[in-house]
Amino acid sequence: MNEIDLLHELAPEAERLLERHLAASKEWFPHELVPWDEVIKHDPRDDYDPEFRPIPDAVKRALFVNLLTEDNLPYYTTDITRLFGLDHAWGAWNRRWTAEEGRHSIVIRDFLTVTGALDPKVMERGRMQHAEHGFHQPIGGSADGFVYVALQELATRISHWNTGKLMEDKAGNDVMKRVAADENMHYLFYKDIAIAALSVDPSTMVLAMERQVKHFEMPGAGIDDFSNHAKAIAEAGIYNLSIHHDQILAPVILRHWRLEALEGLSPEAEQARERLVHRMSRIDKVAKSQEARRQKRLAEGGAAA
Repeated sequence: MNEIDLLHELAPEAERLLERHLAASKEWFPHELVPWDEVIKHDPRDDYDPEFRPIPDAVKRALFVNLLTEDNLPYYTTDITRLFGLDHAWGAWNRRWTAEEGRHSIVIRDFLTVTGALDPKVMERGRMQHAEHGFHQPIGGSADGFVYVALQELATRISHWNTGKLMEDKAGNDVMKRVAADENMHYLFYKDIAIAALSVDPSTMVLAMERQVKHFEMPGAGIDDFSNHAKAIAEAGIYNLSIHHDQILAPVILRHWRLEALEGLSPEAEQARERLVHRMSRIDKVAKSQEARRQKRLAEGGAAA
């Protein structure tokens, strides 16, 4: 089935899922989550003092990456428009999704600026660099888009949530939980539209799954020094390969999308399914090994302390 036919076939389901989303959504205001009284304690225009509000390095890096990822919203909106178009429910969803996503960078940046948690100049320079870099995920069509965005939204939700859990102040935790709740709602839309697409064209969706798992990267991968940020974030247990497999790939692809139980696949899709099952098995093996080493380092660090 070609892209236009697939989107046309799924349009009624997209409309249903949009209506479900709107019915379940709760209005919230970024300014109500920001602890403005913190401004009394320091002026964000003063030189940044890293000792003013001590935060573990990994949490600082996660907040920085999470913020800059949200800052890149114009590129994501452009890509979703390219993939799904602006007709009917698809356009309405894209506009609603964009409006909701826009709150995320607002509330995270305001929180970090007001509390002095990160250097405002570093945040702005990072935003400029990442926005100039853009977004370069290989997403060739709507089927690939359904798969990638479902996985990415869930990954982002988990990253925000785990970052919030490691923050010691209630205001910071509330900010990250609120953003994570939005991301979960967005994930549910894409996860369920993918289920509908599987019933319409399972072969095309399996091919898309295999491609997107193989080439998956978080949208913040273009951030300057991302590899070092990612290592620290992984070591802290905020987002790592074990989480990627156990909390994203396995539940979504195997349980929700029922990869191994799909029927009526083309020969090419059958081969893609075999490759994907094998790849996920290898990811699981590597993830378990990495997690065992991480837990050992944590135990040794605790013993040394």
